[in-house]
Amino acid sequence: MRHALFAAVAATAFALPAIAQPQAVDSGPISPQRLSADVKALADSRLAGRAPGGPGEAGTLAYIEAQFRAAGLQPAGDPKGPGGGWTQAVPLIRFQVDPPTTKFALTAAGRTAALKQTQEVMIWTQRPVSRVQVEKAPLVFVGYGVTAPERKWDDFKGVDLKGKIAVVLINDPDFEAKPGEPVAGKFGGQAATYYGRWIYKFEEAARHGAIGCIIVHETAGAAYGWSTVVASNGDSYDVVRPDPAKVHPLLQGWMQRDLAVKLFKDAGLDFEAEKVRARTFGFKPVELKGASLSADFPVKTERLTSHNVLAKIPGTTHPKESVMFAAHWDAFGQGPPDASGDTVRHGAIDDGMGVAGVLEIARAFAKGPKPQRSLVFGVWTAEERGLLGSEYYATHPTMPLATTVANFTMDVVQTAGPSHDLVLVGDGKSSLDADLARAAAKQHRTITPDPHPEKALFYRADHFSVAKRGVPTELIMGMAAGPDLVAGGRAAGDQWVNDYTAKCYHQVCDDWSAAWDLRGAAQDIDLFYEVGKDLANSRAWPTWNAGSEFKAERAKTASLRK
Repeated sequence: MRHALFAAVAATAFALPAIAQPQAVDSGPISPQRLSADVKALADSRLAGRAPGGPGEAGTLAYIEAQFRAAGLQPAGDPKGPGGGWTQAVPLIRFQVDPPTTKFALTAAGRTAALKQTQEVMIWTQRPVSRVQVEKAPLVFVGYGVTAPERKWDDFKGVDLKGKIAVVLINDPDFEAKPGEPVAGKFGGQAATYYGRWIYKFEEAARHGAIGCIIVHETAGAAYGWSTVVASNGDSYDVVRPDPAKVHPLLQGWMQRDLAVKLFKDAGLDFEAEKVRARTFGFKPVELKGASLSADFPVKTERLTSHNVLAKIPGTTHPKESVMFAAHWDAFGQGPPDASGDTVRHGAIDDGMGVAGVLEIARAFAKGPKPQRSLVFGVWTAEERGLLGSEYYATHPTMPLATTVANFTMDVVQTAGPSHDLVLVGDGKSSLDADLARAAAKQHRTITPDPHPEKALFYRADHFSVAKRGVPTELIMGMAAGPDLVAGGRAAGDQWVNDYTAKCYHQVCDDWSAAWDLRGAAQDIDLFYEVGKDLANSRAWPTWNAGSEFKAERAKTASLRK
């Protein structure tokens, strides 16, 4: 069925004439022309913006599968599934909380006042329930909501949160630390860590038994304004989980900073003073005296099934050990029309370019000698809904994560031409950085550290699903900062990033263009191919660097890697 739906688009892709691009740089076996042809097919309007479970999913899957088949790869998905082993079904659940139907009330200093959803708070649930009802749940301030044994940090210190709502600060305990404070630099300073992410804070509160978790929004710490917090308008997605309560409190969300300041004052506390106290190793949770939150709102849930695409090249001598290359196929479907009337959010750069990179790396390996270790190629669904396709794979892997050597993910690859460098998101976290630098030197290029680690881009792509389970990872994400372009330097690279993010990111105009110069993209993707090839033909096991929040997780399975 999928092949029938997509036969016309697939045929068109292979009938494309060669795309004229000068070949002044060596990109190894990665072809700029083939990258362009793949993206053109994936961005085709007939795929309707590649929404998970949408009208374009079947055709998208068929195209990707056809490319893997043509290259000679083997299926690595569910052999009993409808995709003949090429796909992995991903059960998803959509939650809708309609802001006008929500009722929230905050009690403090003997007074009870209604709270306005989207204006003062943004609260939702990711529990599959028909209604959420909470009556005067006590509020407990737990600092940054962080448990980090490797840093000797524990914000909870045995507090009983059963039936209570945790109030937490955004970002890391050292984000606002002054020089000389004991915590300064313990979490990377301005560089974000996993502990600073809102998803982590919700999950950690759930692990400690809280009925809810509310984060105090501050623009600097969140790296985005309140408008981003409320942009979902009450819609959210998750994978279907056997026990959602293990990772989701019944209530999760945000409150405006001004509301938090007043709440603390009514409880006899100074908000800024409590923030300073929360930056100390001796911090202990404090109940906000006389403060409680009530909630009552209906929840609409809808279940749907989407699919990952998985392919492999089995290893010759160590087939149970694998190196993974990955990207996400989904985009945002259809939206408001642009000036031309186009409603399709094509997702060409985000992440058609990443998918094209995975396909090109697969073709390159398929043409060469068989690797000693297996190679796995994952093309995920529902990244734009919260890294859900990769999350499902991470909890249902077809190759063990303990013996997954490394993951290389591509999410937004630049289209502006050759560059002198690759800007590396998440640099300094693992030994893979040195491997990548050596590969870049062979291209007479360099690796530039992420100049904006506070944006937390490392935690916003699909590699993160396996990274937090210990697998060393590397990420190409062209949104961190502009590359040092051969034509125009860093200024031209920054201009490309700024233009794309301001005008086309998640918008209709993220479409394929014949004007792209993909020679630089091909070189970037070739770096992953070369590093992956070396790992696939060695006994090396990349490691997380000292201080990484993922090092301890990887260590749990050390006995399985020999």
